[in-house]
Amino acid sequence: MPVIQELLYREIPCPAVERVRAWLQQWRAPELTVTPMPTGLHLRQGSGEWTVVTWGLQRTTYLKVFRWQAGPGERLWLRQLTADLDREFPLQYPVFPTIDLTRDDIFTALAPHYPATVHFFQKIPNGAYDLKRVYWWEQRWRQGVQNPQVNQVLFAGTVNARPDYDLIYVGGALGVIHAAVMARLGYRVLLIERLPFGRMNREWNISRSELQTLIDLNLFTAAEIERTIACEYEDGFHQFYWPEVPPKVRAPVLHTPTVLNIALDAQKLLQLAGEKLRRAGGDIWDEGEFIKADVGAQGVTVQFRCLRTGQIQQVTGRLLVDAMGTASPIAWQLNGGRAFDSVCPTVGAVLRGLDPQVWDRRYGDVLHSHGDISRGRQLIWELFPGARDELTVYLFHYHQPCPQNPGSLLELYEDFFHIFPEYRRCDLEQLQWVKATFGYIPGHFSSSFGERRVAWDRVISIGDAAALQSPLVFTGFGSLVRNLPRLTDLLDTALRHDLLDANSLNVIRAYQGNTSVTWLFSKGMMVPTGKQLPPAHINSILNTFFGLLAKAPPEVADRFIKDRSGWWEFTHMALKAAWTNPLILVWIWPLTEWQEMLRWLRSYVIFTWEALVSAVLLPWWPVVLRWGQPWLEKHFPKWWLLWLAQSYHLGYSVGRPRVERRLSVSS
Repeated sequence: MPVIQELLYREIPCPAVERVRAWLQQWRAPELTVTPMPTGLHLRQGSGEWTVVTWGLQRTTYLKVFRWQAGPGERLWLRQLTADLDREFPLQYPVFPTIDLTRDDIFTALAPHYPATVHFFQKIPNGAYDLKRVYWWEQRWRQGVQNPQVNQVLFAGTVNARPDYDLIYVGGALGVIHAAVMARLGYRVLLIERLPFGRMNREWNISRSELQTLIDLNLFTAAEIERTIACEYEDGFHQFYWPEVPPKVRAPVLHTPTVLNIALDAQKLLQLAGEKLRRAGGDIWDEGEFIKADVGAQGVTVQFRCLRTGQIQQVTGRLLVDAMGTASPIAWQLNGGRAFDSVCPTVGAVLRGLDPQVWDRRYGDVLHSHGDISRGRQLIWELFPGARDELTVYLFHYHQPCPQNPGSLLELYEDFFHIFPEYRRCDLEQLQWVKATFGYIPGHFSSSFGERRVAWDRVISIGDAAALQSPLVFTGFGSLVRNLPRLTDLLDTALRHDLLDANSLNVIRAYQGNTSVTWLFSKGMMVPTGKQLPPAHINSILNTFFGLLAKAPPEVADRFIKDRSGWWEFTHMALKAAWTNPLILVWIWPLTEWQEMLRWLRSYVIFTWEALVSAVLLPWWPVVLRWGQPWLEKHFPKWWLLWLAQSYHLGYSVGRPRVERRLSVSS
């Protein structure tokens, strides 16, 4: 009896599997007898016999070639078939449709391009508004990626008037939490938000230990935090598609019951933070779009457009805080072509009307894939229980943006509505669509503390605009909360001593050495533009690493995913991965360039040095520094700010963040 052998597994980047099959059934090769079959071909040549099979999944087509009996000419016709497929079905990246939102109805304009997206957005409350937001955000993101240095918004100028505020925040989602802390320290704070205040494009998930930071800072009470919690689930799962992965690296389910297991009511949290801000004397101006800022020696003048009236207005402050996320033109100007090294285009929805036999609200999916690479992306799902009978579902992929392929929200939404029933058995027409959730979640590979610019004179970036990110579980919210104690303490120090020049402000950042070395994990999830990898390539890498985490003690996996791992845990895992599966280095190499590998090695050397310094200094240096604070801060304020930043860095860089100072409310 012949032994069937798989010769080829290949993705054909075409959503229409029937079109691929129709083409295959017309395909011919010299000296090869080709017999069409419903799902592919049956081939003969001499004593050789083969079968070609196709199937559709994730809006793409997959093809396999099986050998029944070896025969002559096998390599030649396989090479010809592969070349002909590449020529007939090339990988094409989405073309962004140009429409005029001032004249065109968003549904009518996008229906020819994204019919499923338009159909289901019409079922979402405020769907037209949200779809316009999706279009606007992708348009803004593409402009930044394709023309990173064109739109200058920061200018050197003169500010003669006394500043109206100490701090002007532009961006009200992550910005309002930071702003509330600073207002309660006694600063005059203004928050300018482009949307109606409190409206969010994404939901927020976090863990209790991370939420405790907001309580430790005295920003919220424990009772107030409890009122913002929509749901707490029992366990979260990580599992990646493994049918095509080598058997020895197939990973069991990784359970992380304390990772992102708290679903927050984002609107309640924002409103509560807004109340804290206003009670402390701060102001919130919503529906205001940032235009530019003129920076002088005594302050900064911010110009913005009121979207309700269309009028251009301006306001002055001592410091401008950029919290505009990936839509920030300030971030692009500060860092030019390297504003963001990676991004997660993310789309999804909040749903009701779910079958409890299919959807168990006690559990969530933290990271899950149900197929291999699809049209240049490894698609990953997240699912979190929400308030009452709601569930929040996301679809995203890790991506390295480039001008010809910036990353598309609209194309990803079309995928979402087509392949959702593959992920979870359901009829989309029977679901109740509560809210659309979407956005670009950025990352930046900083191999050392000062590599990325986060500041200009009297201007500083926070949150997604500063590319605060976790390489495994991307979330600007979680990263901001983890780093809130040091960011606000350092900014308070800078403001009290008027250390608002670019060099001083640049030390106020959320860089962590342990996240810089995990950048390699992010690269292991990205398909480089222009490359066609074996379909199971990324799932093989993910199964390898998450298989090791699944076999490790639960606290190790918990610390690793929350950016709390130290030097030994990271090094031990990397060595174990290489020992368990030496091919992992071969698999990662096509995803990186040699320059990136050298940068990563540099970051690992720096991380090793920082871990050694932390081991020596962390037990006593912060205590001594605080003891000497009164004299040091009085006589050498600039050095005090630098040393304080380094003191925080000693702990954060090796996964040991701390709250050194509880917020005291100013009268």
